[in-house]
Amino acid sequence: MNQREPQDPRLLALVEGVVRIADGDLSTRIPVSGPRDEVAAVITGINLMADDLQAIYQELEERVESRTAMLREAQIELERMALTDPLTQLANRTALERALNHELVESERGELPPALLVLDLNSFKGINDTLGHGAGDTVLKVTARRLLAAVRDTDMVARLGGDEFAVMLPKSNAAHARGVAKRILRAVGESIDIGEVRIICGTSIGLRVAEPGQSVDDLVMEADTAMYAAKAEQGSSVRVFEPALLYARRLQGLMISELREAIRTDQLVLHFQPVVELASGRIEGAEALVRWNHPDRGLLMPDAFIPLAEETGIIIDLGYWVLRRAMQQLREWQDGPGMDEDFSMRVNISTTELQSLELIEHVREVLSETGVEASKLVIELTESMAVNGSDIDKYSLTGLRRLGIRLEIDDFGTGYSSISYLRSLPVNVVKIDRSLIQGLGTDEKERNFVAAVLQLIHACGMQAVAEGIETAEQAAELARLGCASGQGYYFGRPMAAEKFAELFRGT
Repeated sequence: MNQREPQDPRLLALVEGVVRIADGDLSTRIPVSGPRDEVAAVITGINLMADDLQAIYQELEERVESRTAMLREAQIELERMALTDPLTQLANRTALERALNHELVESERGELPPALLVLDLNSFKGINDTLGHGAGDTVLKVTARRLLAAVRDTDMVARLGGDEFAVMLPKSNAAHARGVAKRILRAVGESIDIGEVRIICGTSIGLRVAEPGQSVDDLVMEADTAMYAAKAEQGSSVRVFEPALLYARRLQGLMISELREAIRTDQLVLHFQPVVELASGRIEGAEALVRWNHPDRGLLMPDAFIPLAEETGIIIDLGYWVLRRAMQQLREWQDGPGMDEDFSMRVNISTTELQSLELIEHVREVLSETGVEASKLVIELTESMAVNGSDIDKYSLTGLRRLGIRLEIDDFGTGYSSISYLRSLPVNVVKIDRSLIQGLGTDEKERNFVAAVLQLIHACGMQAVAEGIETAEQAAELARLGCASGQGYYFGRPMAAEKFAELFRGT
């Protein structure tokens, strides 16, 4: 019986090495020893394969790690973007609400509660209207920087949208919050240079220190309510929340609902103020002025509801109602006796209406419904709307002119009155503001100034109308200076349609 030859130990090492490599241990290397035979060649090949696999696996791990890091960074950036206002790079509303929620939870554990300041820029809409949205964006960015400089690093500054900001003061109290609010008033109240124009944009601040058990929504709403109360006061101010303010806000909400209902059910009524040819005293037109015949509060003047309508967007529906009713009334007068053939109706429109793409079609529709000639409608707009309007504004003005409607600048002399813009405006008539004629008839300097204004208007090929005429002396002096038309209490206060008809019919 032959004895078996002893087994080569390299074979055992080879098998063990292959098993470890197969199990994923790519650092395994099989020792190469003994003669350079077929076994040694196999061992060398296995080791080279393990080297290649380890290099490939390491490169793969590095790629996975790099991609994972990139995905993590991208996720962090997305989260940052989701919590950041893109214009000012401040926190946004979502980020503020998260931070407030955290601070409210901390206060329930015995920490001091957070205080919230909500602020709104007082004259921002006017800046956008007169200087353009680029200037408005600059104001928002400057305001953001000033707010950050006015608070601690641990405080949060957020932009809630538009020109509304918020500052969250963690672990605060009323005295500290008032001090921060006053510091913000000073910072935001400093002038801002935009090109060659220097502006001052104040702010109104609402302050609310959180109470135990209060929700984020309630805290924000109450600070916002205090801010609106501050905004109702003159100039920049701080208002601390008090429960009575909620009642006033609920009344405002009720009034919004009532105003919508008033438009739907014809609670509104138009009064008309005569526009007179100064040389002859002939009534050549009327300005339609809206009133609200409130079922409980009586006849409300525009100041009581127009700002609310503009703030809430109801102004578009309100403006359409005024236009349609004014044209219907004009048609009714035209069908009756005593109406001058050249009689025209003036209707005011707001910036919001001018920026509506449906304005031109709506005006065309009203004129078609009533059968009123376009030339008998005069649309009044402010200087800022005419001078610094957007592309949509210019589109609307051009479209209205093409319909044959006359355009009139209202309150000329209160904005950016200059020859450079007046010559290029697509308007027919300029209404001189009452503030320019107050001293007319008694002040020689005032007379010379008004004469120069009229010469400017006439040189641009436009007609002039003076508003706010209260005395015979003012009317006579304006006529001598060449002003064609005028309106004011001297000729008649705004009156109901029936009373106005008696006036132009001479009955």
